[in-house]
Amino acid sequence: MSRENGSGVGEGAESGVPEPEQLALIRDSVRKAKVPRAKPRTWRGAAVAKELPVARVLVDKGVLHLDRYFDYAVPEELDEQAQPGVRVRVRFGAGARNVRGGRREGGGLIDGFLVERVAESDYSGPLAALAQVVSPEPVLDAELLGLARAVADRYAGSLADVLQLAVPPRHARAEAQEMGEAPVPPAVPDVGSWRRYGHGAEFLGVLASGGAPRAVWTALPGPEWAEEIARAVQATLASGRGALVVVPAGRPAARVDAALTALMGPGQHAVLTADAGQEKRYREWLSVRRGAVRAVVGTRAAMFAPVRNLGLVVVWDDGDASHSDDNAPFPHVREVLELRASRDKCGFLLGSWSCTVEAAQLVESGWAAPLVADREQVRGAAPLVRTVGDGDLARDEAARAARLPSLAWRVVREGLKHGPVLVQVPRRGYVPRLACERCREPARCRRCAGPLEAQGSGAALRCGWCGVEEAAWHCGSCGGFRLRAQIVGARRTAEELGRAFPAVPVRTSGREQVLDTVAGAPALVVSTPGAEPVAEGGYAAALLLDGWAMLGRPDLRAGEDALRRWIGAASLVRPQGVGGTVVVVAEPTLRPVQALVRWDPVGHAVRELAERAELGFPPVSRMAAVSGAPEVLSAFLAGVELPADAVVLGPVPVRDAVPGGGRRGGGAPVGEAWERVLIRVPPGSGAALAASLKVAQAGRMARGAAEPVRIRVDPLDIG
Repeated sequence: MSRENGSGVGEGAESGVPEPEQLALIRDSVRKAKVPRAKPRTWRGAAVAKELPVARVLVDKGVLHLDRYFDYAVPEELDEQAQPGVRVRVRFGAGARNVRGGRREGGGLIDGFLVERVAESDYSGPLAALAQVVSPEPVLDAELLGLARAVADRYAGSLADVLQLAVPPRHARAEAQEMGEAPVPPAVPDVGSWRRYGHGAEFLGVLASGGAPRAVWTALPGPEWAEEIARAVQATLASGRGALVVVPAGRPAARVDAALTALMGPGQHAVLTADAGQEKRYREWLSVRRGAVRAVVGTRAAMFAPVRNLGLVVVWDDGDASHSDDNAPFPHVREVLELRASRDKCGFLLGSWSCTVEAAQLVESGWAAPLVADREQVRGAAPLVRTVGDGDLARDEAARAARLPSLAWRVVREGLKHGPVLVQVPRRGYVPRLACERCREPARCRRCAGPLEAQGSGAALRCGWCGVEEAAWHCGSCGGFRLRAQIVGARRTAEELGRAFPAVPVRTSGREQVLDTVAGAPALVVSTPGAEPVAEGGYAAALLLDGWAMLGRPDLRAGEDALRRWIGAASLVRPQGVGGTVVVVAEPTLRPVQALVRWDPVGHAVRELAERAELGFPPVSRMAAVSGAPEVLSAFLAGVELPADAVVLGPVPVRDAVPGGGRRGGGAPVGEAWERVLIRVPPGSGAALAASLKVAQAGRMARGAAEPVRIRVDPLDIG
């Protein structure tokens, strides 16, 4: 007996010599054993389970050519624990020659999920045995498995990669904790502030009665959105069903969490966020999986939460880039929750202060209904929005001297008499694109309508999508021939504002430190987009500076994203009736600026959708971005069998990643020269495109290709 196995049992065991009583026990155990005990994790000579002796296992390899199930023999001793859905460890890669006693042995240990037990294997050769059942806790049921498979197919990815996103890492202490039964369903909630919306009361009533309405909800400005989501969740729980809410970050998750607790009390819901820590997050996830709670609010990974009897899925602010996962196969929360709503026949609520083009498409297609307030309600809740354009800046002596328009000075000075003032400044790194100097229409390629770019002063114009040079550009709207970079002036800083208002405290919220809330006392709060803290009682005013830097990004979504960020900041400002004012420094004739002034994000999204349909842009079409080293990318494209209606745009160089910085999927590694192509297909061919890319990538991996090719279906950033 080894020191490890015998330690701590008397002096004889400590010295390595068993005591007589121990020897007697060992001999007795050996005599009573009917079969020899198998060696750990090889189970050589061990009997297999009498019923359903074959386990189908999904191995955690994450490579496309192994995206299938593998059969393993179930040792009799593991029969009770080896149930569908549990985590297992298996030996993989042994080869068919390493067979002893009719059983395959060898190979490296790898994690996996036991998917099902069957009576016979489709494989005619000898099977390896399950090495270990990591935990008897079933974490993968048929519903989650089906959803993960659908997501993998949609995004040309592997099932194992999706399950890595869907099932959190195990924590033994969390599994050992007992969890009670689900609480009694709450009462049907009062309609509350949902009365402000045309069909708000009806929407809650349908949920409470067990229905499955689908709606795109344009929320009114103000802090009521979290409570309105909580009431929709309570109405669903009152019908005896579950609900799932996914928000882009921890701060909005905390607000929905607080609203749910205030409305229904503790114990009715779980919170799944990345910053909760492994043990707490897994414990909360298990409480959902075991049915101890029926409602979930969380960030991106919560889109796969195993809510029982799902009655409603909610996504808030679907235009936020945080809803798109940075890990393969890069699923988007909106698309995954659409899949869940269709598969589970449950309600669907897409809410935001703004409106994305994808949301407008859901309404136009009839898949979802609009849930909006009338214009009187909008005017009563929104602040007054005023603009400062190029002409105003040119005539403004204060703007030339201090880079802040006179109108902005006056609004800030007046606002500080009544409370805090928000100043939104774009983050560093916004890259301007080219536009007509006369009418500001974006400069686009005549071949594919992609954005034109100039790599340096005097460089030739080149399309950012298809790479074709444009030697004789002219504006299709006004006929102009002169271009300009769409950015005006320099970024205003907190120091400049501090010097201008020396008696007022200045607080900043951004990448280094994100503030959650600020007091209602007079203060200047300088924030980057998305990091705006909530002010007690709302902001008295807001300045949206350097609008050109946001509108001028070389991206198809630049206008939509700028409007979303502006509305997100302006929604924190008090209503116009109590003096709330917003000043945006951007050309007032531009469509996103006009939509902000009118507070009409839906109209902007509808017009954007019509324009993209005319040009064949997403979401009307489906796109995939494929990137890699030039020779590797060329070989991949030569071998892939694309749908007949596919159009290949490019290749174009991929911008280098910033060392130590983040990189969206498909970007070039630091120091490597990569190229990218965009592959576009019309509606109805998206599944065929994903399947063809997946087959080609699986073939490369099966042949042992060393150089990577990255595939991203429906990429966020296409230029």
